[in-house]
Amino acid sequence: MIKIFVPRDAAALSVGADEVAAAIASEAKKRKLQVEIVRNGSRGMLYLEPLVEVTTANGRVAYGPVAPSDVASLFDAGFLEGKAHALGHGLTEEIPYFKNQERLTFARCGITDPLSIEDYRSHGGFVGLAKALQMKPIDIVTEVTTSGLRGRGGAGFPTGIKWKTVHDLPAGEKYVACNADEGDSGTFADRMLMEGDPFCLIEGMTIAAIAGGAQKGYIYVRSEYPHSVHVLREAIEIARRANWLGDNIQGTKHSFDLFVRMGAGAYICGEETSMLESIEGKRGIVRYKPPIPAIEGLFGKPTIINNVMSFAAVPIIIDKGGEFYRDYGVGRSRGTLAFQIAGNIKQGGLVEKAFGVTTRQLIEDWGGGTATGRPVRAVQVGGPLGAYIPESKFDVPMDYEEFAKVDAMVGHGGLVVFDDTVDMAKQARFAMEFCTIESCGKCTPCRIGSTRGVEVIDKIIDDIDRTKNLALLEDLCVTMADGSLCAMGGLTPFPVMSAVRGFPEDFHKPSPNKFLADAAE
Repeated sequence: MIKIFVPRDAAALSVGADEVAAAIASEAKKRKLQVEIVRNGSRGMLYLEPLVEVTTANGRVAYGPVAPSDVASLFDAGFLEGKAHALGHGLTEEIPYFKNQERLTFARCGITDPLSIEDYRSHGGFVGLAKALQMKPIDIVTEVTTSGLRGRGGAGFPTGIKWKTVHDLPAGEKYVACNADEGDSGTFADRMLMEGDPFCLIEGMTIAAIAGGAQKGYIYVRSEYPHSVHVLREAIEIARRANWLGDNIQGTKHSFDLFVRMGAGAYICGEETSMLESIEGKRGIVRYKPPIPAIEGLFGKPTIINNVMSFAAVPIIIDKGGEFYRDYGVGRSRGTLAFQIAGNIKQGGLVEKAFGVTTRQLIEDWGGGTATGRPVRAVQVGGPLGAYIPESKFDVPMDYEEFAKVDAMVGHGGLVVFDDTVDMAKQARFAMEFCTIESCGKCTPCRIGSTRGVEVIDKIIDDIDRTKNLALLEDLCVTMADGSLCAMGGLTPFPVMSAVRGFPEDFHKPSPNKFLADAAE
């Protein structure tokens, strides 16, 4: 029977994937054709969603973006045999956007049925966990350390150090917590993996539990991701039934169980200690450090905390070895990162590449330039707390240390593209206002500083004592960076000052309000 793949990923659903799947089923029935429709994850080429794939003797052939009204013509053209159509792209694996990636973490995403454990295993799933079940916990930690894996949530802290800290503490109640509160603008890698390859996350967290000696884990997902929550909960039940979770996993002495917790949409809960507070049923407010969560984390117990991409990289590290993973990347940035291209971009989507690729390559070679066709003026890398990068820095390699040298950060790998019509003074104001809205309010530099920051930027835009207020804004940003309790206030100066320094002309042009005042006179 011919298999037709139609994604169940939220991005595909938002542009009519369910309707396309229903139209294909209806058309096949009308033509008395036997087909099997598989609801897979997304391949990450979001500009082609809904992307319909058909199995052929030569491989899977892609068509997209497909609308329900296109289905009849696809059947007429012989798409079940992979024949040509205006929406055809040939073999999926040969599409340049997809072919020129290095997929390690996303090796299965878009290929398998996300909720078929048999499909997962037939594509290399649980090989890493099977090995981990036979390894000494310290040997697992050693492989992760050797790989050079660093936190993919933004900070880039070495994963092996976190795991060893928990491993070295006396046996007892310990936890594993996954921060899936993906709130950065322009990011969707966590969601894509949770919806497209949930067993990969489950496997990675279970390996972490064995390494650290934990018995229970939590995945903290933001409320805006209902599809992720549904898929994860179903995948966890399937894994339990197959004994890849629960007591005496696969007949060994190791036991571990997983639970999903849904947040209420607070950006601050992306900060690890706020997330712990929320999981415990409290208001999401930042905790003081020390103690660090690895020593006193969830419910006061030692806790391994990583983001989705960090845990999802672990299965292949244990399967292939730490040195295999370390061979990708540059400098101290090892392995691959799922870069997410969004904003004013022609071909938005996910690109998994080894560290070292440049911003220019991502927005030109994969993104195809702006959707408007106008020149790219700025790219915000690393979410709403990341710097706005001008064209002069587009060739800096995506590397934690190299980005730090130019006062920027790679973060979670999200890129939001702006063309030459953007007003960077307004973007700086947006960044400061975002902090005002999302601050947990615990520390003064963040709570008060961001509010004063919005007021100061408004004065600059309105040409009120502009030189004085620019100096005041810089001083305020230094206070926030040095005095804030967490990265919320500490990193807000990144986008603000990067806009001021990289695009000074936008902070010195006549105010629109001044024009109106002059016109009134």
